[in-house]
Amino acid sequence: MRSPPAFLLATIGLLLTQTAASAMERLSLPQPFSMAYYESWEEMPVALGSATRLAMTPGHIDVQVLGFARPDLVYQGGLDLTETGLQAPVSGRVLADAVKALKTRAPGMKVLLAVGGSGYVDGWHRYNPKALAHLVTDLGLDGVDLDYEPAKPDCQTAQARKGPTVVCRTDLIWSKLIADTRTVLPRPMMLSIPGWSTGAYGTGDFQTEPPGGPYTGSMLWLGRDREAAAAVDLVAIMAYAAGPAYDPERAFTAYRAIWDGPLALGLIVPPDPTGQPVPGIDAIRDLAARLGSQEQAGVMVYGMLGTPPSGPNAAMPSGGMMLRAVCEGFGRDGCDAPLP
Repeated sequence: MRSPPAFLLATIGLLLTQTAASAMERLSLPQPFSMAYYESWEEMPVALGSATRLAMTPGHIDVQVLGFARPDLVYQGGLDLTETGLQAPVSGRVLADAVKALKTRAPGMKVLLAVGGSGYVDGWHRYNPKALAHLVTDLGLDGVDLDYEPAKPDCQTAQARKGPTVVCRTDLIWSKLIADTRTVLPRPMMLSIPGWSTGAYGTGDFQTEPPGGPYTGSMLWLGRDREAAAAVDLVAIMAYAAGPAYDPERAFTAYRAIWDGPLALGLIVPPDPTGQPVPGIDAIRDLAARLGSQEQAGVMVYGMLGTPPSGPNAAMPSGGMMLRAVCEGFGRDGCDAPLP
């Protein structure tokens, strides 16, 4: 076999060096860190940004994610939110003022705009990163949460491929979405992505990990696509809605095997729609303490303003209570800040 030409070796070396350098540029977060999704549709219809629930976000939350914009949003400026997908019952100006008030009170907090989510599964073939970047800038935000949740990832298992890993149709889509987003929102803008509950299963020690399903292995590209992974600052595992057989901490271990950057384990306000057990306050506090002892680890809660339905679920925690328990598990001060 002939050796590769010297110029080819040099080019490969340069690309690997640039990729490693990009990974090192990931924005630093507190260790450990907390993350919350803010449901814009639950906002109060007020006239002042400082009076919004968003502006009242407790300061112990490190990353606040405002949801959700459409991937095919139309935005031409002027803080006109009409065709953006955001459902906050306030004007764009009030929302921008709320972000400003929040960041004045908690200057270290990162506030991101989520695009996509389960409510906007369609529209990604018309993804409009320029309009998204324009809106992020006008709202005074720190970046984007790229919440691509494909209806069908079309994954081929390792067994079916007779290979070592899972490959999905969406692998290349993720790569393009990340590249297109970074073109208009370079660092220091932050880019986070959510990972499907079983997305890191399907290979190695996790090849047959339950519960299986069509999304198994759909995030394994994180360990293969160096360029795309290096452009990401944070991965948050949607470690819920996966059924009773699912083990969130096992999933965290699987994701850690393919991703060495900031990694958050996600919790959902109960009850879980698939019957997956949701930890109570004491268990959340203990979980946060365990994750808090690991490097670049955190906890995400969806969503900050969520409350369990009345009736037999009345004793279950709200999103705010869960975030307070996370803060206490991390051993931080200020955990008793008023909830919005």
